[in-house]
Amino acid sequence: DMLCKEEMIELKDIFSVKLKRRCSVKQQGSGTLLGITLFICLKREQNKLKDSTLDLINLSEDHCDIWFQQFRKILAGFPNRPKSLKILLNPQSHKKEAIQVYYEKVEPLLKLAEIKTDVTKIVTEYEGHAVSLLKECELQGFDGVVCVGGDGSASEVAHALLLRAQKKAGMETDGILTPVRAQLPLGLIPAGSTNVLAHSLHGISHVVTATLHIIMGHIQPVDVCTFSTAGKLLRFGFSAMFGFGGRTLAVAEKYRWMSPNHRRDFAVIKALAKLKPEDCEISFLPFNSSKDIQERKAQGSPKCDCDDPWQMIQGQFLNVSIMAIPCLCSVAPRGLAPNTRLNNGSMALIIARDTSRPEFIKHLKRYASVKNQFSFSFVETYTVEEVKVHPRSNSSRYNPEREDTPHETASENSFPWNVDGDLMEVASEVHVRLHPRLISLYGESMEEMHDFKVTCNCI
Repeated sequence: DMLCKEEMIELKDIFSVKLKRRCSVKQQGSGTLLGITLFICLKREQNKLKDSTLDLINLSEDHCDIWFQQFRKILAGFPNRPKSLKILLNPQSHKKEAIQVYYEKVEPLLKLAEIKTDVTKIVTEYEGHAVSLLKECELQGFDGVVCVGGDGSASEVAHALLLRAQKKAGMETDGILTPVRAQLPLGLIPAGSTNVLAHSLHGISHVVTATLHIIMGHIQPVDVCTFSTAGKLLRFGFSAMFGFGGRTLAVAEKYRWMSPNHRRDFAVIKALAKLKPEDCEISFLPFNSSKDIQERKAQGSPKCDCDDPWQMIQGQFLNVSIMAIPCLCSVAPRGLAPNTRLNNGSMALIIARDTSRPEFIKHLKRYASVKNQFSFSFVETYTVEEVKVHPRSNSSRYNPEREDTPHETASENSFPWNVDGDLMEVASEVHVRLHPRLISLYGESMEEMHDFKVTCNCI
């Protein structure tokens, strides 16, 4: 495996070193010494990382030992590299693949890097399992938490880590306004049917890449939103959809017996068949306007109503997306929100007003191409810091005469929200606030991702 043209490797790309001996499995550790082997993290095209080896041949025990100890010393000196990880594994994830993914692809690499692991299974089939697990978990002595699963598990673990930080700081009550940062970085190993979070983080949904970012200690601060209603925190999350996106998930949740891909397609078709707008009032605080106001106040300009930076739009909306991260996925290679970044302190508010079904479908199909999915007269995009979504009428929501299953009317008075692939039912206004860099995730540094985005946009 040719490393690179100049045959040069950087020390920071090495993640493990072993003594290389010629020996059969039976007589481990006593065969002839051949030299040392370096295990290296290589960058491939499209943000892919791959592990590779380099053998340094030397038959002298003394020489090899000096080199071996020296390399180990260097490796121990990289500050963000974890030495011990708490692994949360969702055995229910996507065709129950998570366990296999972990033991076949992830664990061998962690072992090689001599990272201690402690594995707990989380079943996200019941709400709040990750939260209760992490409450009881002793995280002392761990350098990071790793979640192996899809978006639902990843988001739930992030939520649990953040709740834990609030509790520790005694901030549970007013945590909505000034939440406390999560104490440990979170690693995401994509093993679900949709891996939007891992994909947005690494620019690719690839298990070995995600594992190597964790081993190498690449740490990336990421913006998080709080979702609250009537001053009460509902949850932490990275992205949300209300209207069509929420309804699609609500349908999908009822058909969990289907395979994930079938379920997704079926839910989209069913939600399109019943497509209807929500009558809403949406108010939002444009990005940076709060800072302008503070500055104006500081300069002593008289307080007047024109100081209120909140903007309000009302009407019939088919879908409302609020996203703090770009939300890359296989069906949207540029992201559901290509104009936001993981940590630029703002979120994208994307609104589709009422339009004909064919036009709305055309807009949805654009996500899969490189064309601009927002260049439709009924689509509006804003860069915001806070959003309030206030549904205005409940009366026309469900018609009990409908032929549908009885439990569709059970949640008659609440609206389905899709928060990171989890269904959240809320009866009243939802207030979404952005909190910059609230959690650290193991992943690529922003600039490198940025280059990838740019090359991707101008195909």
